[in-house]
Amino acid sequence: MKKRLLSTLILTSTLFLLSGCAGRNSQKYPEELTIDVFASGANSQGIQSGWFAECVKERFNMNLNIISVNNNYNGAVLQDVRAASGYLGDIIMISAQNNSLKDLVDSGLLLDMTPYIQDKDIMKYSDAIYKLNSGLDGIYAIPSSISTLPPDTPSDIINSTYAPYVRWDIYTQIGSPKMDTLEDMLDVLEKMQEANPLSDSGQKVYAFSFFDDWDNNMMTWAKQPCCFYGYDENGFVLAKADGSDYQSILDDNSLYYRALKLYFEANQRGLVDPDSRNQSYSEVFSKYQDGAVLFSPWRFLGMSAYNTDEHMQEGKGFMMADIGDMQIYEHGCSLDGVYDIVMCVGADVKDPQRMVDFVDYIYSDDGVYENQAAENGGSAGPYGITWTITDGKPELTEYGIDVFYDQSSAVIPDDPNGNTYRGGISMLNYTAVSLTEIADNGYPYAYELWESEMNRTSTKLMLDWSNAMGADNTMDYLVSNNKLIVSPGCEYNESVESAEIKEIREAVKRIIISKSWEMIYAKDEQEFEDIWNDMKSKCQGLGYADVYAFDLQNAMAEGDLKKEILGR
Repeated sequence: MKKRLLSTLILTSTLFLLSGCAGRNSQKYPEELTIDVFASGANSQGIQSGWFAECVKERFNMNLNIISVNNNYNGAVLQDVRAASGYLGDIIMISAQNNSLKDLVDSGLLLDMTPYIQDKDIMKYSDAIYKLNSGLDGIYAIPSSISTLPPDTPSDIINSTYAPYVRWDIYTQIGSPKMDTLEDMLDVLEKMQEANPLSDSGQKVYAFSFFDDWDNNMMTWAKQPCCFYGYDENGFVLAKADGSDYQSILDDNSLYYRALKLYFEANQRGLVDPDSRNQSYSEVFSKYQDGAVLFSPWRFLGMSAYNTDEHMQEGKGFMMADIGDMQIYEHGCSLDGVYDIVMCVGADVKDPQRMVDFVDYIYSDDGVYENQAAENGGSAGPYGITWTITDGKPELTEYGIDVFYDQSSAVIPDDPNGNTYRGGISMLNYTAVSLTEIADNGYPYAYELWESEMNRTSTKLMLDWSNAMGADNTMDYLVSNNKLIVSPGCEYNESVESAEIKEIREAVKRIIISKSWEMIYAKDEQEFEDIWNDMKSKCQGLGYADVYAFDLQNAMAEGDLKKEILGR
């Protein structure tokens, strides 16, 4: 597609803004620092580079060294080892669940931010902050994903986080076969693979291509289809969004078993990428960009990688396909924020005020725009580069259109450092504030909600899908057809996990993850069942029942809170 160029005037102002990223505070911090950021949600690690690095450097005279749990085979061990050394990081993004926040405070690993934060803008979220830190005698952490919307409001905007997304153009090419159950996808995907055997670059196409970066209590890819039926994980428990039902992942009739069986049968048919056991998220993302994968369980994988403006104008791309019995799990907004990951400052940091100022920035308008930017579908990115204000209304720049809709890897115009938008996206993978929230300019952080972008997305792909589904977008379809179940935003402080439970969990989850992968690649159904039974036997022998009982108690207590919110 013809590349769009900005006017010389806009290019000049863009360069000016890039060099400062709307910040002029570096003189406040004359000494340059390189800090360690322990980011449990990051999908890559090392020194942050590109435009986001320049934004941070300009404001704080800091370089960010990202330490990622996801990029280490046993992230839990890495975390324990660093904690035992007395130093997790200067900035710490970590779970506050299972009493872990109190443990970190009691261990002296976190800074009490109280003296440094009281006059900061972040304290507009004081209710959420004080609730998270209740009983800690100080402010040690800030919750993520804070929202001011009611708790039963879906947190997703246009496309649901979890849903069966398929290459819609190929799906319609084979006649858009009806799918009544999850298992019906296999016949459909097999026909799609036969109709489109080669990727854009000529590589073999597969229905499924996995990675293991996010495996924790279980195999993440096997957990995702559970979300198509209203369940998400709570330890070894699958809990329904509204608190009405619970499953053990090791039950023979669990959704987890059902997903593993689906992938086993898919592999028997040649639908599973044989490289799946030895590739990372970024490698899989590249395959989606090449059109080498037909199914995505998340909007941010298939859509982000393949739905360029050029592809969508041609009618090509990922869109949600309907499964008759699905009821998609949807996270509700949370006034209290989310505790699965929170932001802290390490104890005994060299410059505590600078660290707290950085935290304050992450929750500010500029911080949300910049840190929560994504390949597409995130925040609007850095002002003046990917978006601007025209006649009082926000709109994407031509360069912003290129990078969000064309997935362009072009260098930011006139940037002397050769930065690209994609190469400079924040590695933190941290959502401070819900993108549906309204910035000080009166408009949402999410550019997808701007009037200018609502009009722009009327591509051939969207029109084809909309005409077939009778809805404007994924969320419209799910809500209109009662195929969405919202988990109301609430944070339940889970019971303390004892050292014994923690030790058993670590041993059990290693077996579950390893055996789950083995089951998918089993040579036949008998071996599949043998591995499943062996996995159950080994886990039960190690004390799985005790950990499950602990997880179930927490899940049910949280479920009771959800029912209370929903008035049931």
